[in-house]
Amino acid sequence: MVSSQTERLVRTKKDKAGTQFAKNKVYRGVASNYICDLNVGDEVLITGPVGTEMLLPQDPDSVLIMLATGTGIAPMRSYLRLLFNDKAGANPDGSRKFKGLAWLFLGVPYSKSLLYDDENVEYKKNFPDQYRYEYAISREQTNAAGQKMYIQTKIAEYAEEVWDLLQYKKTHVYMCGLKGMESGMAEALGPIAEKKGIVWNEQVKEWKKAGRWHVEVY
Repeated sequence: MVSSQTERLVRTKKDKAGTQFAKNKVYRGVASNYICDLNVGDEVLITGPVGTEMLLPQDPDSVLIMLATGTGIAPMRSYLRLLFNDKAGANPDGSRKFKGLAWLFLGVPYSKSLLYDDENVEYKKNFPDQYRYEYAISREQTNAAGQKMYIQTKIAEYAEEVWDLLQYKKTHVYMCGLKGMESGMAEALGPIAEKKGIVWNEQVKEWKKAGRWHVEVY
């Protein structure tokens, strides 16, 4: 999260690339470009981290269902690197601490918008029993009924399986990106809940209360 102080500095400072037009309220990326424009020795105020909404569970046997659109992949990528790549997620003998399942659903408009596909391929290759990923490319893919492939459309293809995983008390759901993913989950899984005599919104409240439903959307 970028502080208001940092944002004010960015808006008043002339950037090196000359791509900031403050009079027209056009600014470059606030944090990344501010950092790129710093000189060696410059002092930077850093605060945080703030909040605990998107923290991973400590249990190595957890199941993680991750939904992301566009740049909402950012926190999911950090999770996956910890689980399957970085030293922090490894035991002294080199084996991975994580023993559960991670399942990513990523939605983008075009295939060229996919981020970190090479990493997903690598994780799937190295951990085939622990990692799955699905892409929903809305402007290029359709389902069997001819509908555009959004996150909820892709989840609907695995609705029964996802529902069953959600009944496992160690399953956590993470959403980051467009707010529509929340209603999309209801659209895809609500009918299953209804058949079982469960009110979807009430069930989600229970998962939130249990700390198993993590949402950062806009």
